[in-house]
Amino acid sequence: MNKEEQVIMGFRDVYNKMVWLNKDKMEDSLKGYKSSEVHCIEYIEKNVDSNVTKLAESFYMTRGAISKMTKKLIKKGLIESYQKQDNKKEIYFRLTEQGKVIYKIHEDLHKEFQERDKAIFEQVTEEQFDSMLSFVEKYSRHLDAEIKKLGIDFKSE
Repeated sequence: MNKEEQVIMGFRDVYNKMVWLNKDKMEDSLKGYKSSEVHCIEYIEKNVDSNVTKLAESFYMTRGAISKMTKKLIKKGLIESYQKQDNKKEIYFRLTEQGKVIYKIHEDLHKEFQERDKAIFEQVTEEQFDSMLSFVEKYSRHLDAEIKKLGIDFKSE
């Protein structure tokens, strides 16, 4: 296996281990909510004036799929829609009080997992972080270009 394959396999392996380690605690604490719903709640809380288009772009999902999810979240009482005075066409989302509770549980779990993994990150030098971040950004841009070549536009679907 060459180094490129080792890196890809390493990413996949680390990701799968993180998911496996975090899964039980996430599921116990966030019973009744799908991972995609919780991440949608997180995005809405962290990004002012979230709308279907921004969510679709962020999650690499179609606008139709996001529309379905936001309708479910509204029905569950976790988010609400609103419009701006100057733009009655566009619909935006914000969290309800119940949505903020779910967001806080999710954030607290992430902090707990960060604390668990802190020892390894404390060993990483600034240069190593910069190098890893640089690689991840380059790879991400490459994948964006590949997605664009396929003619997929998450804004319009």
